[in-house]
Amino acid sequence: MKIIGYEKFIVAPRWGYLKIITDEGIVGWGEPCLEGRTHTVHACVDELMEYLIGKDPRDIELHWNYLYRATFYRGGAVMMSALSGIDQALWDIKGKALDVPAYQLLGGKCRDKIQTYSWIGGDRPDDVVRMAKERKELGFNAIKMNGTEELNFIDDFSKVDALLDRVQGLRDAMGKDFGIGIDFHGRVHKSMAKIMMKELEPMRPMFVEEPVLAEHFDCIHEIAQYGAIPIATGERLHSRWEFKQLLERGGVDIIQPDVCHCGGLTELKKIASMAEAYDVALAPHCPLGAIALASSVHIDTTCQNAIIQEQSIGIHYNKGNDVLDYIKNKEVFDFDEGYCLNLEGPGLGIEIDENFMRAQHDKALTQPKWRNPHWTHKDGSFAEW
Repeated sequence: MKIIGYEKFIVAPRWGYLKIITDEGIVGWGEPCLEGRTHTVHACVDELMEYLIGKDPRDIELHWNYLYRATFYRGGAVMMSALSGIDQALWDIKGKALDVPAYQLLGGKCRDKIQTYSWIGGDRPDDVVRMAKERKELGFNAIKMNGTEELNFIDDFSKVDALLDRVQGLRDAMGKDFGIGIDFHGRVHKSMAKIMMKELEPMRPMFVEEPVLAEHFDCIHEIAQYGAIPIATGERLHSRWEFKQLLERGGVDIIQPDVCHCGGLTELKKIASMAEAYDVALAPHCPLGAIALASSVHIDTTCQNAIIQEQSIGIHYNKGNDVLDYIKNKEVFDFDEGYCLNLEGPGLGIEIDENFMRAQHDKALTQPKWRNPHWTHKDGSFAEW
């Protein structure tokens, strides 16, 4: 089997897709994207695909190493996102060629289903109790929300109180066993994160996510001393070598690599296994499309330390189109009491609606590019989103 061509698609709300074509008529789909920089990623896809044309797509480990290592400058968000989408498509092809789901090629299952959680509250969290109740009626037993609006190095304690009121309201309304994930989103500086961890501890959150930005991981162990709350992070790390440094420093309880940014299924599986050796859980980051979700679920199926899966159906970013719009077999993501069953179809186990994909790509060419919000503090200085 040989790779003979490929096509790229950029579609609403903020996603990029890749179709890799073989001479045997088997095609594989991947999701090379980087929120707000997907056009840049697709330029990198073109460069990487120069090597793959004419190659056997089934030699995934060889291709991964060549695409990552055969350049003097390695890694980074753009290159690893491009590599991630290619890697996903290669696993899709290999599974289809052998008529087995990708997880069977990654070691087989260690579970029948994986718990998922649902987003509520938007960028500036509001009305969270009502939304959590709606998610519970849909079968979910866990949610995640942004913790705060923008925060300065030292900021008003009214913002801290607002966070505490929201979380306490959720705990009172939803009960002691309902999972509440609180995403600090890198908006919180170390000084305020210590205060929030201490104050949140009695409310027993499921985890606090990204308490500080990735460049400040050296202080996570310090922040962890202020509240007995699991700390989750890792969505902005892009390889096992970056995760190695995070795990060696300690303080993290849950890693959240993103299968669209960390090197695909090949690398995510290795990162998960490394984390297990540190007694650290896996909860893959996934605020993206159906291919990203399917790829993540295949990894969850094979990893003992996978505990919960993010999914973005109905997330506030999904304007115009949503996750399920791009696939035909939508039933594979009919969550059962908040759990996603293993995907049993060949390859990644989803069927892309290619006609819809093409129509949305053509439409996106005339629409503004998605960019994340730009926030400022009261004094006009830059604020982390």
